[in-house]
Amino acid sequence: MTTKLNAPFKRELDLNGDKYTVTLTPEGFKLVQKGKRKGVELTWASIISGDAALAHALTASVGDGRTALPSGSHHTKH
Repeated sequence: MTTKLNAPFKRELDLNGDKYTVTLTPEGFKLVQKGKRKGVELTWASIISGDAALAHALTASVGDGRTALPSGSHHTKH
């Protein structure tokens, strides 16, 4: 049985030696590098609808200088 996501919760994540905080909420999730204020934020609706993939493709085509997420990951900036 799964537990319903009713309130935000945070977990620490270590990716290639860099620490991140992942916050899951009923609306979506946010990934922020430790010590930083801005991060990657996605809503569940944008993931399901495919809007996240579209935003990722647009960002890549403009080349705004942000570091890309690993292959298969998508992000938008809010």
